[in-house]
Amino acid sequence: MGHFVVPLTDRAASDPERVGPKAANLARLAQAGLPTPAGFCIAADAYRRQIGHLGLADALRAYAQADATTQRKLSVEIRLALYQSDIAPDVLADVLAAWRALRKPAAVRSSALIEDRAGANFAGQFESFLGVSDDAEFLIALRACWAALWTTNARRSMAQYDLHPTDTAMAVLVQPLVAARVAGGGLSETADDQMLLSATWGLGSTIAQGEVVPDRIVLSRHGFVRTNHAGRKHHREACMHGAGTAAQAVAEDLARAPCLQAGQATTLGRLMRKAEDTLAMPVEIEWALDDEGFKLLQARPLHVQEPHVPDEIWLKHPGLSGHPAGIGWGSGRAAVINCECELSRVAPGDVLVTRVAGPALSHILQRVAGVVAELGGSTSHLASLARERGIPMVLGVEEATRRIPDGAQVAVDGVAGIVRWVA
Repeated sequence: MGHFVVPLTDRAASDPERVGPKAANLARLAQAGLPTPAGFCIAADAYRRQIGHLGLADALRAYAQADATTQRKLSVEIRLALYQSDIAPDVLADVLAAWRALRKPAAVRSSALIEDRAGANFAGQFESFLGVSDDAEFLIALRACWAALWTTNARRSMAQYDLHPTDTAMAVLVQPLVAARVAGGGLSETADDQMLLSATWGLGSTIAQGEVVPDRIVLSRHGFVRTNHAGRKHHREACMHGAGTAAQAVAEDLARAPCLQAGQATTLGRLMRKAEDTLAMPVEIEWALDDEGFKLLQARPLHVQEPHVPDEIWLKHPGLSGHPAGIGWGSGRAAVINCECELSRVAPGDVLVTRVAGPALSHILQRVAGVVAELGGSTSHLASLARERGIPMVLGVEEATRRIPDGAQVAVDGVAGIVRWVA
């Protein structure tokens, strides 16, 4: 392949400074013999070449020294240039050759050089496109992944680590889309020294975005199933075979039925342990199951925390259970929000109680004492960000916005998965 394209089977694909930690971790899993969808990465050099091709180097230098107002203006200009302009001819030739040799439909995903690092995973803050099938769609997705470094959400997230988009570059991961019957995530370690899997029907994007309550499967560290609690999976995201993806309703009997049998969960748990051993750290994974078996789609560093022992007085108050993000304990005034337009009334130290907790809410984590959501699970993107930032979160709490009174004092146990309030 050309200078700007690195197959995931190539040893160079395990270099996070060239392809980003997301792609590098996946390459290491593939090279260790674990099942992945294969594919290739468009190296960060291609992004840098495109910046030079578009004459944006001066804008990047100006951004690093500018005030906030000027930075906003420059970020829009840079983002639009990356979205709309022709791709450098040498980059275009390399990426199209690799793309045309790939089995379609495909997934095109960001792999920023700052992404999926310990303490800074940026889950859900960049871009992913599923079901990409032709040249035009592919080039649009590639430009959008490059431009994703300059979105408002991404810049806000980077600012929390004293980073700018000028401090990094964007690689792009391109793989055949797994025609998933079931997909989800997993945590190789929990606070009580077990493992956790989440699962839903179809593609795993509904879990990542916090749109369903997935099945929650707890396994021993040896991979044996302890519990398998079915979730509420009323819709799924499905590949439309050349026409992108689409949401589909799930029959009621399947919506609350387990997605994985015990033997399948055991197999997946053992793959997760092998991923942990390969990367030499606790991991959070994304996975998919098609007719050929399990595929590992991602592995990022996982931070776990010891359980908190709550004050006995809280045990006397009503409580609801859900899926814990796996970290933290906090209390505050409940701010029950039914629409994003109400987020402005969430004050510092409040506990946000909402229906959907998607990654677009990442900017609010820095000012809340906790989050409770009716949908979502322990491996959603927002749960991953909460673990990283030490914010207690409980997801999949049925009727939380109706049962928890607005303004009540609330305690959120993000390890045990329990929320209590003063009635």
